[in-house]
Amino acid sequence: MRAKPEHRDRPDTEVAVLDALADRPEDGMTIFELRSHVDADIDHLEDALSSLKTDTLIEVSSNGDRTVLTPEEHAVGQYDPGDEESVLDAIKRRFF
Repeated sequence: MRAKPEHRDRPDTEVAVLDALADRPEDGMTIFELRSHVDADIDHLEDALSSLKTDTLIEVSSNGDRTVLTPEEHAVGQYDPGDEESVLDAIKRRFF
């Protein structure tokens, strides 16, 4: 699974977080697990998590001594390569 297309126009770090969490929607991930899946420094990761939480795209819960992040159901869906924007479409969108 991946972030739904309507959420893919967000900053790269936020999309990477949603994509990583979409792979484990039931179990979620800790911050440390998420850091190993998202190529971003801790400041960018913290900003992305804050924005995603504010927009109710992720849930943060305490599981005993661990803080676990999970995606909200409405934020992720089945991956369909046809949903991906082509490079040419992205260039057109940027310039037109």
